[in-house]
Amino acid sequence: MPTTAAFATVTTGTAIKTMLQIKPFNVCYIVEWGISSDAPASTGTYKCELLDTGTVFGTVTASADADVMKFDGAEGAVASVVGLTLGTSATGYTCTSEGSITAVKEFDLQLMNGTTSNGIQYVKQFPLGYRPKCIIGNAVRIRVTASVAVNAYCYMVLEF
Repeated sequence: MPTTAAFATVTTGTAIKTMLQIKPFNVCYIVEWGISSDAPASTGTYKCELLDTGTVFGTVTASADADVMKFDGAEGAVASVVGLTLGTSATGYTCTSEGSITAVKEFDLQLMNGTTSNGIQYVKQFPLGYRPKCIIGNAVRIRVTASVAVNAYCYMVLEF
């Protein structure tokens, strides 16, 4: 959560890496997701995925309740009450171990290039009625495979 400083970026690395992972304990839907980075034109292609990896979770830096921003009148509610399990093998960011994934459900998949001096940017808003449903207890991740490590921001907007 940014307070006196801006959001911190996270490096993608050059191997597959989960940048953000959630573990819902209530039914929720993905309204929107996005990613941006400082990738210059010379860095090549980035594979960016929004996916469900079933009950296989990566090892992440655990999110705190304050890291999850609430909207729609729930500003005072904490994430662990609204519907997300927080922890190093639950909701968090900057994965250090992907786990042994055997099956996935892709919600969105993009190949992106750092084609401008602005890096890469992608935002996907899912229309009402076509929003991916997050299964209770499953891992939903934003995952990146980059040719060159760059700094990135990513996010998900969820509806509980």
